[in-house]
Amino acid sequence: MSLHSLRGFRDLLPPDSALFTSIEAAAREVFALYGYQELRVPTIELKELFVKATGDTTDIVEKEMYAFTDGGGREVAVRPEGTPGVVRAYIENNLGQTGRNGKYFYIGNMFRAERPQAGRYREFEQIGAEQIGNASPYADAETITMLVRLLEKAGVSGCSVVLNSLGCGECRKAYRETLLNYLRLNTATLCEPCKGRIERNPMRALDCKIDGPVLAEKAPRLSLCPACAGHFSRTQELLNISGVEYQVNTSLVRGLDYYTSTVFEVRSSALGSQDAVCGGGRYDDLVKSMGGPAAAAIGWAVGVDRMAMLLKDKPAAENAPKTFIVAAAKEAGTKAFALLTAMRAAGISSDFSNFELSLKSQMRSADKSGAAFALIIGEDELKAGTVAVKLLKEKGEQLSVAIADAPSEISKRLSA
Repeated sequence: MSLHSLRGFRDLLPPDSALFTSIEAAAREVFALYGYQELRVPTIELKELFVKATGDTTDIVEKEMYAFTDGGGREVAVRPEGTPGVVRAYIENNLGQTGRNGKYFYIGNMFRAERPQAGRYREFEQIGAEQIGNASPYADAETITMLVRLLEKAGVSGCSVVLNSLGCGECRKAYRETLLNYLRLNTATLCEPCKGRIERNPMRALDCKIDGPVLAEKAPRLSLCPACAGHFSRTQELLNISGVEYQVNTSLVRGLDYYTSTVFEVRSSALGSQDAVCGGGRYDDLVKSMGGPAAAAIGWAVGVDRMAMLLKDKPAAENAPKTFIVAAAKEAGTKAFALLTAMRAAGISSDFSNFELSLKSQMRSADKSGAAFALIIGEDELKAGTVAVKLLKEKGEQLSVAIADAPSEISKRLSA
């Protein structure tokens, strides 16, 4: 039997793994700039958490969630998204009572049993941010601005922000009836999944990949109450101050039930028809609905795979060692290993292949490593207590320096 990875799951190999690491590093740098703290939540939670938070009419819960009964008879699921776990942790650990700013970020793998396609896998990495406890439009503008800055920091360009407001509960209550009546009159034109759920959640039809584009043109539009209209207008004013370019699209509806008020997506034409890089919005009622205190919240999540697709043509992260140590004589292995240790102790990344191989073989490995310098110890160097320094990336004179001085000499040359 040939063992292989499951469909929709894959190994992340170099240089892609280095690209993911660089994206994560950029995210951490931006999060620190905006005062966000990392929150690590379990990979497996009670299934009920995701059903209650995400909504039982969403594609995630209806078709995509990896759920099972564990050995203790509990109905559990591997996380399909990050927000429910963060909110559960916020409530369970009384984070609203710490007196600290409720800004949290997470970086981790999510799991959805959806059809694999370009940039979408059944196991995928998300970077997400949640701000809990701030109901003001300032939080909306800051959150969206931070997302744009993160994309820029990671090297993603050519993206556009799309913005909308879904209003509050009162706005949607009146709109729900208007939309439901419209959908009932046009049931024959809807896809089968929408026909089965419009009575439970008519707004889900607006996010349907099949019916959504048609309904965006023909269905009645949501009217915002004065408070929600003012909040949305102020958010736009603040985004203008932040220098974030955006477009208002009144047809934008995020696919999760907990969203309220401001919702947004960042899109890229480079991704084709499935152009969403990331998205998010407000979920002002979710914390309370899950048993916590009344706490307004806003957040977003970005798929690292989607970002990586947009960065494929960018220069790869530089992971090559600075030096490559070579033993040109069998008896030089001990000195070569000591030098390797000394270079790393000095903070200079260094590598080697196998000191027992031929000089030709070791030099071939040195050339492939991408290192700037080969440090070679042969019989003559052993006698003289020196090391030969050879430039690998450009032609130049081969130098000879004392072994003890090699770390400082290489540091000077790297700085230059």
